Amino acid sequence: MAFPRRYPPDLIDAVVQRVVDARTVKAYGAVTTVARQLNLDPRLVQKWVTKATAPPSPQPGRPAADSWEAYLPAGLLHCKFCHQPMAHAELQDSVQGYQCQAGCRPRPLDAAAITDAVGRAILRHAPRIVPSTGTPTPPHLAAIHAHRVLARITIGATPSDIALTWRAAPLSGPGVDTERVQAVATARHLALDDPIRARQLLHDSLTGIDTATAPAHPLYIDAAALLAELLLRLGRPSDAIAWATYAHRSTVQLHGPTHPRGLHALHLQAVAHRRAGHHQRAYRLYQELADQLTRLEGPHAHRTLATHAATALVLHALGHCQAARTLLADTITTHRRDHPDHPATARMAQHLTRISHDCAAKGHHHDA
Repeated sequence: MAFPRRYPPDLIDAVVQRVVDARTVKAYGAVTTVARQLNLDPRLVQKWVTKATAPPSPQPGRPAADSWEAYLPAGLLHCKFCHQPMAHAELQDSVQGYQCQAGCRPRPLDAAAITDAVGRAILRHAPRIVPSTGTPTPPHLAAIHAHRVLARITIGATPSDIALTWRAAPLSGPGVDTERVQAVATARHLALDDPIRARQLLHDSLTGIDTATAPAHPLYIDAAALLAELLLRLGRPSDAIAWATYAHRSTVQLHGPTHPRGLHALHLQAVAHRRAGHHQRAYRLYQELADQLTRLEGPHAHRTLATHAATALVLHALGHCQAARTLLADTITTHRRDHPDHPATARMAQHLTRISHDCAAKGHHHDA
């Protein structure tokens, strides 16, 4: 049935009171029960209850509860074309919309559609910021909390043409950093025995973190690097790339390019790209890592030589088998001399044998 667009305040108050009374008897599903009894839209009833139980004074930066923009906090929505904030506008038949600067758009966009898209994204990627009511939260109510996880919402020609810029960290109450620290520590403890559970903990602790825009933060660096390691172990190198890249970039910003965590993250980046089949990118990253290790630890250090060996494998994957064999043979010679009895020498020799057999199978004629 079609629902009326306006309801008298007395009716709204009576419906809210019935929900309150129902919750004293039934902890869950009170909104849905009352809505069905009165033949009302449950989303509308939930909105009334939320507004009636909201604090009387808005939080800083939040609109008043009786404002339409309570659906989408003011200042978040921007136009893709004129780059200006979009403001509330009323369409025909009291339908609510959003409009930007005069002359930019021929008509306002449907606010309900935009709110629904934003709310669904929040429920999918950051459901923990939405207070639990005992029933599934409708998207338009989740959108009320958009300012906590989103820094900007950019709208194109249609409500579905939407881009969300996530905050580096959700705005929430005190103790959120403590929870993240505990989650990362628990994930590190579980990493060897239960990598699936550890990965989920890290995903939860990084909720709302956009690796492309998030600022450098020590806690996020640790979580991102550990998550990249776990994703590599679980055979998901493409997913590991973004987290390893963020960990490396952020460590360089905070501590410089030679910091141990930065070198570790750089190595994770190179491994992730290599396993994902991005051999050219992996080659450049291994070269960068080898240059840093040569300056820090010397050209004959184990980690430097191990990086050269990995570079040789990438060269072979790129089709430069003669260069790969030469680099790997030289690396083995140096490693055997400077690190006698180290088990890595045998592994390097196995790789060299495999490359040689591959060349022979393909009929290559290289100098010995």
